[in-house]
Amino acid sequence: MSFWDWALHAYGRPGVPEACLMLQDEHGQQTAFLLWAAWAKPGRSELETGAELARHWHRSILGPLRQSRRALKPALPPVEDAPRLALREDVKAAELKAERLLMETLEGLCDRQAAPEGALAAMIEAGKAWGDPPPVDALETLATALA
Repeated sequence: MSFWDWALHAYGRPGVPEACLMLQDEHGQQTAFLLWAAWAKPGRSELETGAELARHWHRSILGPLRQSRRALKPALPPVEDAPRLALREDVKAAELKAERLLMETLEGLCDRQAAPEGALAAMIEAGKAWGDPPPVDALETLATALA
C-alpha cells in the first residue's frame, strides 16, 4: 500500500484528524512528515533528508497555501461570498495536491514500510529530526489513534 493510501486510511480513523491538527496547529509540526515516519520507519539519514524536504515544502508551499485558504474562510467585504468561497475551494485543492506531492516524495526516500507497531518511537525520532520536537504525549495521542 502506498504511503498516500495508508495516510488516507489512517486519517479516517477516530482521533487521527484531531491529533494531526493539534500537532500541526499547537506544536508547529508537519504531520505528513510524522505520518511518513510512522509508516516507513526511516533511518536517521532518511529522517534528516525528509525533515529538510518537509521544512522547505512547508515554508515555501504548504504554509502559504494553508494561510491563504484560512484567510478566505471569513467574509471579506466588499468581495462577494460565492467567488471568495470558490477561490477558497481552488486553494484547498491546490493545498491537497501539494500535500500529496510531499507525501509521494517522502515515500521515495526509502523503500520500506512497516506495521503501526513502533510508530511512537519513529515519530519521536522524526520530531528530533524536525528540530523542534513536540511533547511526547501529543505524539502518543497520534500513535494510539493510529494503532
